[in-house]
Amino acid sequence: MQANEEQLIGEFLEGDGAAFEKINQFMGLMTRYDCAIREVRTKFEVLNEELSYKAGRNPIESITSRVKRPVSVVGKLKRLGKPITVESISENLNDVAGIRVICSFIDDIYKVAEMLSVQDDVTVVQVKDYIQKPKPNGYRSYHMIVEIPVFFSEGKQMMRVEIQLRTVAMDFWASLEHQMKYKKESADRPEIAAELKSCAETIAATDARMLGIRKRIESLEKQTEGQENGYSAIDGIKPFPIR
Repeated sequence: MQANEEQLIGEFLEGDGAAFEKINQFMGLMTRYDCAIREVRTKFEVLNEELSYKAGRNPIESITSRVKRPVSVVGKLKRLGKPITVESISENLNDVAGIRVICSFIDDIYKVAEMLSVQDDVTVVQVKDYIQKPKPNGYRSYHMIVEIPVFFSEGKQMMRVEIQLRTVAMDFWASLEHQMKYKKESADRPEIAAELKSCAETIAATDARMLGIRKRIESLEKQTEGQENGYSAIDGIKPFPIR
């Protein structure tokens, strides 16, 4: 553990109360966040199974999740100027529990997000659409903060989970950009930032083209089905029989 990490965690353990008690409370909170992730993850898996049956393909490619590391939690509270306490974590941080959902196409992102948001035990707290309005560096993703009930032995607790929905291409760019932006050689180099943004735009254009191709294929399949069922390939109207 680096010195700055030890310092941050040390600040969390300072103040009133025994260090062991604080650690126990913190670990209990992290366990509850982990349970919240399982609840939301299951919802996405069920949706993916249902849509796979109805549409004949899986809209979700993969689902990953994480609970923030203690040093990240304490560091963010400090940056926000909030108290370094267990209570402050749940009150001020929405992204302690995180899920990343990788979808095949752009429209899958909106479809899956909508199907999750209308479930009666899901409360959408916040939405940030970085697909329609990308960040200045080119980052694209659809972010949601949701609140869900999780049932524990002592009763129900409302837990918040951050959800990021991206296409495979968006995730590819974001992962590489994340690796490179912390390299010292790339700091304060506008030409590198410009090239990364150009790559993001190329990837976004590819996403749009792939969606267009998929829709063309689906349209052709519908026309073929119509012809096989005795319907005209044009507007799906069954022709009059020729006498």
